[in-house]
Amino acid sequence: MVHGPVTGGSHGWAFGLPILDFERAGYRADEFFMEGVATRYGLAAGHSLSTDGRWKVCPTGTSPFRTRMVVIRPTEPANFNGTVLLLWNNVSGGFDAFGVVDCAGLLRDGYAVVGVTAQRVGVHGQGRSPMGLVAWDVDRYGSLSLPSDDFSYDIFSQVSQAVGPRRRADGVDPMGGAAVRHVIASGGSQSAARLATYVNAVQPLSGVIDGFLLTVYFGTGSPLEVGDAVFDVADPEAFRSLTERGSHLLRDDADVPVMILNSELEAVPCHRVRQPDTDRFRWWELAGTAHSSAQVMRTLSQVVERDFGFALPVPEGMNRVSTRPVFEAALHHMRHWAAGGPPPPVQPRIVFSGDPPRIMRDEDGLAIGGIRLPQVESPVACNSSLPVDSDPQSRLGGTYRPLSPERLRARYGDSATYLEAFEQAARSAFDAGVLLARDVELLVAEARSSLPAGF
Repeated sequence: MVHGPVTGGSHGWAFGLPILDFERAGYRADEFFMEGVATRYGLAAGHSLSTDGRWKVCPTGTSPFRTRMVVIRPTEPANFNGTVLLLWNNVSGGFDAFGVVDCAGLLRDGYAVVGVTAQRVGVHGQGRSPMGLVAWDVDRYGSLSLPSDDFSYDIFSQVSQAVGPRRRADGVDPMGGAAVRHVIASGGSQSAARLATYVNAVQPLSGVIDGFLLTVYFGTGSPLEVGDAVFDVADPEAFRSLTERGSHLLRDDADVPVMILNSELEAVPCHRVRQPDTDRFRWWELAGTAHSSAQVMRTLSQVVERDFGFALPVPEGMNRVSTRPVFEAALHHMRHWAAGGPPPPVQPRIVFSGDPPRIMRDEDGLAIGGIRLPQVESPVACNSSLPVDSDPQSRLGGTYRPLSPERLRARYGDSATYLEAFEQAARSAFDAGVLLARDVELLVAEARSSLPAGF
């Protein structure tokens, strides 16, 4: 049962909401509560978490739940493109982080975006200083309850049904009567791990998702049953409760499109579970990118500063190539793919060599192969996934190292030649299907306005 829209509370706004002028964009952002009874799944007798990903599960119990979803949709139904992007919110930071912190491009393209709070940490927090919804605003969220992450998969299914094309006609409609045609599920990092398990184990039972777009995915799913434990895909110790990174495939008999969009950082653990491209599967790898980027951290920091009162540091040497434009291009392809159109174009993959396999790099330290955005194909800096330090943020944030003026002159001669090469690289990325037309112009304008000093 859906309740809302929800208002009030001590803060007066929905936690984690992207910082955008929704009204100016022709959108509205509403929060709803959803309650019901969720099912826990466990492996069926005689089955295991097999390498082929064809996991067979069965119900092992139920529990009542009450959670929230944030629905961002066009105010005018005519501006809706018919596709709901269903985001599995990320809780690696100890709070409920909206699955896509920068969704301005998605609004320009007419998507509805729904952020789902499916995991216990998002509601109840953890440790001595909980940052969950209840602690943040007990007046608004005090009635929410998620008993365990074991029920997260079915909760996600139920939210999908509540916003999908076959949602109930009676009661509160979180989509405001919009004509939904397809639901595309997406999640990154720990949320991608949960969606991997959903693809392998739950989608064959539920059949409520029309396509999956997993990003910065480490190559392994999350556990089915953990009780009160918290599973963090970014923590190597957590894998002892399931399997190692890059340990299994995504099932190859899925009846809906499945796509992986990885940075070069995840390409390393995923190397041994790379899968061939088929009419139902695509695997994209982006050279010169990391698990996170300075752009993502700056946007997330604005949200955290609004909601918690402190800003997140953005290291000077953090990778500066955002994967956002490629995500939006991938979603564009997914939308048409789910509707029966052609799959996204096949892309080259990052080149590895040696044993154990390592990414091959050019003389400037840039990865060879893979999808190459213009910042990588025609660089003024070396952006990579290689960490500058051993702390968690550095391990995920990669490296930004400007090329010297001498190297730039040797490579391009002058700034005009560089800008010409950059623009050609951007247009080549558009021709390859990994950039939308608007991002070609935006990236070229950014390159023109940020020429390195002395070049």
